[in-house]
Amino acid sequence: MYILIVIVILILAILASCIKIVPQAHAYVIERLGAYQGTWSVGFHIKLPFFDKIARKVDLKEQAVDFAPQPVITKDNVTMRIDTVVFFQITDPKLFAYGVANPMMAIENLTATTLRNIIGELELDQTLTSREVINTKMRASLDVATDPWGIKVTRVELKNIIPPAEIQNAMERQMKAERERREAVTRAEGEKKANILVAEGEKESKILAAEAEKQSAILRAEAEKEKMIREAEGRAEAILKVQQANADGIRMIKEAGADEAVLKIKSLEAFEKAADGKATKILLPSDLQGIASLATAWKEVKD
Repeated sequence: MYILIVIVILILAILASCIKIVPQAHAYVIERLGAYQGTWSVGFHIKLPFFDKIARKVDLKEQAVDFAPQPVITKDNVTMRIDTVVFFQITDPKLFAYGVANPMMAIENLTATTLRNIIGELELDQTLTSREVINTKMRASLDVATDPWGIKVTRVELKNIIPPAEIQNAMERQMKAERERREAVTRAEGEKKANILVAEGEKESKILAAEAEKQSAILRAEAEKEKMIREAEGRAEAILKVQQANADGIRMIKEAGADEAVLKIKSLEAFEKAADGKATKILLPSDLQGIASLATAWKEVKD
């Protein structure tokens, strides 16, 4: 009875061991009697006891491997150390299981040799400023080389570039000199702009002052013009009033029928103005006696 129970337990244990569940983003490589049988993907699977075995469990997620710094020599014979980070993903579990004995070591060695070949074609300054170019070339070379292993290299990054100590010191001195030069240039440009702004301010100030003086002169001229116009209008109005008064007086005399008398009186007025003491010569009219009698008659009329 006990033997039967043990046998049943062993059979159940063997059957349980044959049931396998492959998790997400994984794959199992199965061998039957030492030969490749197939690749299990995600899900529930049953293998034959004693005949099938899981040769390798493969992680299909993208992975990153950080390799130690590798010594490289540039085209201008500068030795430096560069460490890289390789991102890859297994695309074919069968090729990954049977393509290469130690995939990680193979990728590390392949990365080191590829890096030396690329850096050997570049000078120091190009190496320090061309990281993106180096990354692209390395990714392309590694992707082609690892394709038979069922591995796809998705990305390669240069993590650190470590030049020799003397090169680092020279670079620091160069950077310091460059910063000082930029500072001097920036200061000179600032002073130049300040001087330009001051000059422009003075120029605008002079322009505004000249414009103000011009406007002031125009206003003064207009005021003087208006004053002269008002004076001329006043004189014209006074003359007009005098002429109007004379015309009114003459009209009144003419209405009285004394045209000849008016002429005589005007002659006397002209004679009076000519003899106001300023003239050096006095011209007496020929009919002075008639004028005198007319003046006497005029005076009597007025009285």
